Amino acid sequence: MKHSAKSPKKKITLWIIGILVVLFILVGGAFWGARVLYTNNLKPVATGQKSVTVTIPTGYSLPQISKLLKDKGLIRSEWAFKEYVRNAGADDDIKAGTYELSPSYSTQEIVSVITEGKIKTNLLTILPGKRLDQIRATLISSGFSAADVDHALDPNLYKDHPALVDKPDGASLEGYLYPDSYQKTDQTTAEDIVRASLDQMQKHLTPDLRSAMAAQGISVYQGIIMASVVEQEANTPSSRAQVAQVFLKRIRNGMNLQSDVTAFYGSRLAGQGENVNVDSSYNTYLHPGLPSGPVSNVSDSSLQAVAHPANTDWLYFVSDNQGNTYFSSTLEEHKALTALHCPQCAQ
Repeated sequence: MKHSAKSPKKKITLWIIGILVVLFILVGGAFWGARVLYTNNLKPVATGQKSVTVTIPTGYSLPQISKLLKDKGLIRSEWAFKEYVRNAGADDDIKAGTYELSPSYSTQEIVSVITEGKIKTNLLTILPGKRLDQIRATLISSGFSAADVDHALDPNLYKDHPALVDKPDGASLEGYLYPDSYQKTDQTTAEDIVRASLDQMQKHLTPDLRSAMAAQGISVYQGIIMASVVEQEANTPSSRAQVAQVFLKRIRNGMNLQSDVTAFYGSRLAGQGENVNVDSSYNTYLHPGLPSGPVSNVSDSSLQAVAHPANTDWLYFVSDNQGNTYFSSTLEEHKALTALHCPQCAQ
């Protein structure tokens, strides 16, 4: 029986099929290998829980960000990071800022943090009843340089701010920096904090509050001055409303306010400590009417007290060491309450 040899055409076809099979296996193996490599490179660099602070500057490109993260030891591969971001369509979602990341984060977790803008923050708190020099010290102690803080406290930077529309030209920001906690990042400037504080003040200087102050016969700036004195003199909303009533009535009756805190403010400016005998435009023992400016910042409670004073008829008050305030209508009653609750005040 005769066997016919395979035709050259069939041999070529078999060779082509064989080559294609080999190529398919090689390409498939390479693709699988690349996929495994890509997946492995998305895994955390380490298992430790230490944190790394990294700042992504504004305008950084994806290659620059990937290099930054690689240099910080936060990702295994720049290529895998860029590939993941592109595949996720997150190229334009990465937000500049300072982040607290960890080598224990996977690439997916890192991308989640920096695209959601979960920036590292801490709070800077401006307390109520604080003078501008005290707020300045708070800003400096929070890490800002004295030069930057002094620049930030220049009222000329905020001429168009609505909170300052009633502030006289040449007056400082005393009284206007609203007490609150403000978020601070590594990119926050002292000016950012001051502006945020002014923004908060504006929220409390509502049209209703302005109208209520006008109904008391005072301007908004005068209202802030009085609120700063009330802030220092009384501790509770109810006592603040009564203290505001006392001050408003004394002004209407042509009486001096006789407030220690205003006199002390002026004596400090003169470098003479707390002294009620130092003559200054803030000494309401020596001069009638309001002091020449606010003596501290103010809370909403004090602003509301001036805008809506208590419906009482007191002319005097005295406070004890526990912060309790006692009111009276006559000088004789006031002297008796002073001797009882604050004997050192009578000296």
